[in-house]
Amino acid sequence: MAPVLTITLNPTIDIASEADLVRPTHKVRTSDERYDPGGGGINVARVVTELGGEAEALFLAGGATGALLDDLLEKARIPRRSFPIAEPTRISFTVHERKTGLEYRFVAAGPMVGPEELEPCLAFLREADNPWVVASGSLPRGAPPDILARMAETAVARGARFVLDSSGDGLAVTLRRARVFLVKPSRGELEHFVGGQLDERGIREAAVALVRSGAAELVAVTLGAEGVLLASAGGVVRMPALHVPVHSAVGAGDSFLGAMIFALAQGWTPEEALRLGVAAGAAAVLTPGTALCGREEVMRLYAETGQGERIA
Repeated sequence: MAPVLTITLNPTIDIASEADLVRPTHKVRTSDERYDPGGGGINVARVVTELGGEAEALFLAGGATGALLDDLLEKARIPRRSFPIAEPTRISFTVHERKTGLEYRFVAAGPMVGPEELEPCLAFLREADNPWVVASGSLPRGAPPDILARMAETAVARGARFVLDSSGDGLAVTLRRARVFLVKPSRGELEHFVGGQLDERGIREAAVALVRSGAAELVAVTLGAEGVLLASAGGVVRMPALHVPVHSAVGAGDSFLGAMIFALAQGWTPEEALRLGVAAGAAAVLTPGTALCGREEVMRLYAETGQGERIA
């Protein structure tokens, strides 16, 4: 089977470090720095590969930081397709404060990307034969609001299963215009999509409505420490989170999605893929900084997950 193709239009170099105390004005001395290739789709590719699958990362990159991103992916042994842009790839920072255990995350908006810089990505998708295409992460500044919808239509037209994990226009325009196999909004992203706050019942009804409208076959709503909800034509499954010591929340959602895609691509049922996703999300919070889940920890936690509660 051809590898899972992941799309990251606004990738980042993730730098994680520690400091005794974060204070304004004063120099904050950091230690234990680590550099990781980041952005939703790139993280999904890293997780699929870590779990034993095959993935190929498609991303935009520019400037010296774009070259560094490519080097980090080379070291991670991730097959990739890089498309050049004029402005430099962004850098994001995470600082763990040792005295309080708090985590500070500084996420750059990223480069301005013109529509013409996105056309090569669409051209590549028209010729690609990957059966699974995952678009994950935010839209870069300047990107047309319908770019992910166009990518979904392109992938679906040639028979691929398209997976969406985005926010704002990237989520809303795609769901209203295209048809995707799986969408993974967080609770906040789903509330923004529907235009109001949602309780447990409202979340369930909104997810089911997306399935019934044909916008998505599967809707996985991540609820943080409250677990996850999966809606499909067969009903709704609710699965609690695994409670583990939290070292960092960075990458938990990407680990969840990467594990689900790995499992679905292997032919697992959606419910079993959901279990693996929950295990991967829990494994990710056990790791420091921008590190993602590790296979051994994922499989250990997978054995501890239940079957979930079918509630509709």
